[in-house]
Amino acid sequence: MSKSAQRDDILTFASKHSVTDTVIQLVQVLEQKGFTIFNTIAHSKNANNVGITLADTSVIIFGNPKIGSRLMQCKRTIAIDLPQKALIWKDRNNQVWLSVNNPEYLKRRHDVQGCDLIFQKITTALTAISRQVTK
Repeated sequence: MSKSAQRDDILTFASKHSVTDTVIQLVQVLEQKGFTIFNTIAHSKNANNVGITLADTSVIIFGNPKIGSRLMQCKRTIAIDLPQKALIWKDRNNQVWLSVNNPEYLKRRHDVQGCDLIFQKITTALTAISRQVTK
């Protein structure tokens, strides 16, 4: 995987920091920008608690009702993919990555019509936040 990648469904950015530090920085930046942090899930810690080894892997669940509610007005089924999630994970080569759902994929998945500007703004914001956190 390159230092940042855009797949059809996921945007992924290489982080210069540990999983823990990337999580901390992402939470701080999101809160500064007015997002709500709903939960942080330490998958690797939970796996370890049941005797399973899993490289550092965490998910942050976050959102902004001012944005998410507007998306739900466009197409109610998108609510199943909200709030947003960010996956911070370490690969087999000890590279840390930050991955988020590609908003354009969610738009296609739910066949959302007439909300292109909202999706563009979300893509721009998630990309900028991800780059800021991972540099």
